[in-house]
Amino acid sequence: MLLYACSTNPGKLREFALAADEASLRDLRIKPLPGLGLEISPPEERGTSFEENASAKALYYSVFTSKAVLADDSGLEVDALQGAPGIYSARYAGPNATDEDNNNLLLRGLGNANHRDARFVCLLALAQEGHLVTTVRGVVEGRILAAPCGHGGFGYDPLFFYPPLNRSFAELTSQEKFRVSHRGNALRALFSRLPDVLTPAAADPHSVRPERGRFR
Repeated sequence: MLLYACSTNPGKLREFALAADEASLRDLRIKPLPGLGLEISPPEERGTSFEENASAKALYYSVFTSKAVLADDSGLEVDALQGAPGIYSARYAGPNATDEDNNNLLLRGLGNANHRDARFVCLLALAQEGHLVTTVRGVVEGRILAAPCGHGGFGYDPLFFYPPLNRSFAELTSQEKFRVSHRGNALRALFSRLPDVLTPAAADPHSVRPERGRFR
């Protein structure tokens, strides 16, 4: 079974692979969309929620292949910032912002605030041949540290403190993080029922539609 992921983020792709292994889906192969061998202009993100953005991405790319397409939209919601950065998490400090840029802006926005509760949210959308198959939401609660801690993970992980393990996400191993993370929770829920929601075309590794564009 072949699944195309709407992401080239190495961290996300590693977590997709971990989820497949955990679910014992040994015949599942997950490839980033450039694996289609096409150059397709990416869609604009116009949604106002994680679900809208993930669904739009999955549907957009699913018309280019009979395979299932998995899209992920995820981010950080901070209560003291009225849910920001939210759907703008990846570009919080601007369209070309680095993780460090985003983290620094988040800390400046919080200042010395005592209430630092936050959550990571992941919304997965699965589409096939222009039809939305299902969506799954995963959440993990924590709080924002006053300074980065740890050198692992990516994104806001160095600032996200997870009380049950008394460490930041950046201090956890990949396996530890995956067991409790928003994306891990969402992927487990999705992959547990993956064989039941896909059409037979998804299982044929040679079934790719004729070129209709070029991916870039």
